[in-house]
Amino acid sequence: MTATNSIIIDLLELHSWTVFDVDAAGRVLAGSDASGSMQLVEIEPDGRHRQLTSLPGKCSGRYMVGRRAVVVEHDTDGNERAQLSLLDLDQPQYRTPAGLGELTPLVHDPAYIHSLVDVQPGRVVYSTNRRNGVDFDVVVHDLSDGAEQVVYDAGGYVAGVHVDGDTAAVTLYSSMPASTQVLLARDRKITELTAADDHAWHTSAHVVPGTGSVIMSSNHGRDFRSVVRVDGPGEWTPLVESDEHDLAVLPSPDASRLLIVRHADGSDELAIHGPDGAWITDVGLPGRGVATAVWSPDSAVLAVGLNTPTSPGDIFLVDGVDGRVRTLVDGTEQMGPELKQQLTEPVSVRIPTRDGEAIPCFMYTPPAASGLEGSVVVNIHGGPEAEAQRLFSPVNQAMAAAGHIVLVPNVRGSTGYGKRWYSLDDVRLRLESVRDLVDIRAWVPEVGGDPDRVALYGGSYGGYMVLAGLAMHPGLWAAGAELVGMSSLVTFLENTSDYRRAMREREYGSLEHDHEFLVQASPLTYLHAMDTPLFVIHGANDPRVPLSESEQIKEALDAKGVPCVLRVYQDEGHGLAKRANRLDAYPAALEFLAEHLRR
Repeated sequence: MTATNSIIIDLLELHSWTVFDVDAAGRVLAGSDASGSMQLVEIEPDGRHRQLTSLPGKCSGRYMVGRRAVVVEHDTDGNERAQLSLLDLDQPQYRTPAGLGELTPLVHDPAYIHSLVDVQPGRVVYSTNRRNGVDFDVVVHDLSDGAEQVVYDAGGYVAGVHVDGDTAAVTLYSSMPASTQVLLARDRKITELTAADDHAWHTSAHVVPGTGSVIMSSNHGRDFRSVVRVDGPGEWTPLVESDEHDLAVLPSPDASRLLIVRHADGSDELAIHGPDGAWITDVGLPGRGVATAVWSPDSAVLAVGLNTPTSPGDIFLVDGVDGRVRTLVDGTEQMGPELKQQLTEPVSVRIPTRDGEAIPCFMYTPPAASGLEGSVVVNIHGGPEAEAQRLFSPVNQAMAAAGHIVLVPNVRGSTGYGKRWYSLDDVRLRLESVRDLVDIRAWVPEVGGDPDRVALYGGSYGGYMVLAGLAMHPGLWAAGAELVGMSSLVTFLENTSDYRRAMREREYGSLEHDHEFLVQASPLTYLHAMDTPLFVIHGANDPRVPLSESEQIKEALDAKGVPCVLRVYQDEGHGLAKRANRLDAYPAALEFLAEHLRR
């Protein structure tokens, strides 16, 4: 076993934690992949925990209010067609620490998606595309008799929902690139709280209980998102603002407190504010990373998950009044001292570009000398409306520990750095983000990198970026490795799931109106120039980027005689959710890169 493989295996064997819910007694419903995929685990206030599910694939869930039960969301082999089931925690099986209960179907139709939105007293709120396979409706399911009420069915791809009584704040992806629209649905009437043609990102929209007002995060008329209260169309009141960072908001169920999340350079800072936006207290988390939070139904406490570059997940209970933090799970306790010493905290750098911009980037520096000094791997995030964040990544840490300089950029088009930055790759500007990769390569000597030993790595949209970089700028790269990437924007849009096509066309361009540009922006168009060894990973059940995208690049490179490895996993979808598959794929991919990056 090589040193690279030994390190990545040790890191992949670590189990990660995330937070899904917390009840009034302070019990936390968490997710842990200790069993090999993300399963539900209940953590008592004293830190004791027990596994609740053992499903073939990953799942998530929420507590039922006023009853010892959980609503579980699960799919089949990564096909993303979510189904909802009930898990009764009063079953006899749960009276022993190792017992697992039986799931009872709640909302099932394997042909369609049923995404859990919320669990409220006596009812479950979910969104589904079962009406026509494309548009998503919002449905309230009564737990007493199974009756269902459709509270929104006006079309579109639902990005977020919050329901209070018979009033729903519905956030849709709009037809504008990198934009959303917030609607208020009440009594089958729709009010547009934000305009459909507003080039703005609105998130975290919550109905203030007992009112028709909404508290949300928005960059309407500004570069970074602030927290606002909207009492009607055009009736906006700023609550918390920042001119340097995006702010998100999570109101408590009774709206007496606002959890404000300040997102700064890939990490989150938390504070508790009053309903008028006035600051009350900061929440001092012991690390710099990405937080996930949920309020208890009585608004008394928060369960907070924190994922950092050196921990695969910590979980805390936070007092909702004074912000005091108590640790329930320390994700680093499973690591031995030798493994901890091999982990590195990334530093932030800014990489200059051809046109005077600066690319935000995280850099992982090798902790010790190896036979790979000077080699560089550029790991490009997915999305495209996403960002590289300060998260635990076995791949990044293993590559750095093996001796590579690892650069994790937020190329133009990435979120987290303002509206101007994330708008710089919309539609016809798509290839400007690909050119950023060339600027990154030109910069690597500044940190001791060898520009002739640079590899590209990425997943999903990052996989597209890998293929585009290799094909459109040949001769610059030593190797490439990609996961579930698009090799042609034309065939991708033709073959992706119907419900995703409309959403993706607003970002990349439409098959009807932008076909010529889609061809121009497709890596397969430049196959004649592509000559770099490539490692490809794909799940057979991927509903977003069909397996055919990887099969056609593999076939084309084989015909050219360019080395290309394709690993397909029959029980996976858009990415690898199961540890067994990650243990098979990632060590092989990293060894492939190391082979082509050695001196």
